[in-house]
Amino acid sequence: MNRILLALFVLAFHTPPLFAAYPDRPIRYVLGSAPGGGPDVAARIIMAELGRQMGQQVIVENRPGASGTIGLDIIARATPDGYTIGHGNIQTMAISRSVIPKLPYNIDKDFQPVVHMYGTPNLLAVTLSIPPQSVQELIDYAKKNPGKLLYASTGNGSSVHVGMELFKLLTGTQMTHVPFKAAVTAITDLTAGRVHVMADNINSIGPHVKSGRLRGLAVTSTKRVPAHADLPTVAEAGVQGFDVAAWAGVIVPAGVPKALVARLNAEVNKVLLVPAVAEKLPDLGLIVAGGTPEQFAAHIRKETARWADVVKRAGAKVD
Repeated sequence: MNRILLALFVLAFHTPPLFAAYPDRPIRYVLGSAPGGGPDVAARIIMAELGRQMGQQVIVENRPGASGTIGLDIIARATPDGYTIGHGNIQTMAISRSVIPKLPYNIDKDFQPVVHMYGTPNLLAVTLSIPPQSVQELIDYAKKNPGKLLYASTGNGSSVHVGMELFKLLTGTQMTHVPFKAAVTAITDLTAGRVHVMADNINSIGPHVKSGRLRGLAVTSTKRVPAHADLPTVAEAGVQGFDVAAWAGVIVPAGVPKALVARLNAEVNKVLLVPAVAEKLPDLGLIVAGGTPEQFAAHIRKETARWADVVKRAGAKVD
């Protein structure tokens, strides 16, 4: 018995602290959207710095499709060891549960929020092939052509989708929803005139407005955005009560130990303060967030309740 106790004592004394070696191999960051879009650009900036900081590569793995549910399902089913982390945003964590009838996971039980990374307004833009030059002109044009304008989104339950449903509700207009799997393909069709309207994340659609390939009408937040200071807010343009701001953060599977969640939270918060990140994200129209896992969880709960109400009032549905 004494030998056993001695062996246990020696083992305990020489065993390194739990998770001290983490990470000792690359981490994958599962992103439920396509390469080249706004979320992808932001994720690669943040995760590249996180990898440098932690001494292991953080590989962004794009798994688009099914309104972000493919990516989230991969995260939910991953081994909870901290080596699979992922992207949780307004669409997948807050809105989709009110729009998509059967999700393959339980948002409240299968994930842990780690940290809120950033928020971003959307930018309302139109193809150059239709005449509206302002929000009011778009409303007037839509009312003269009920149901004929096609508005693009990045999928059912995205802020792009539900935000436009709120716009229709508040303006009394009728437009037809055309969901795409990725922002890149939606914007391609918008510039070509195959669809007519879109209110996408600023870092996705903004460059196309600045280049003149699309006509920007307004931003969807309650305040103007420095990156597009010439554009009014939708509310300023006459649609009172309109406020849509997308957001994203890091999530992990539910079983990841709290010590690893705390480590990841601290590391990402440090990344968000690095000048190369803190200065680059605002240039993309993103508002740096940060904070504790508990604060991110509270934000998700608040947004879930808010968008459930919007979905009910607007009658948003899967198309």
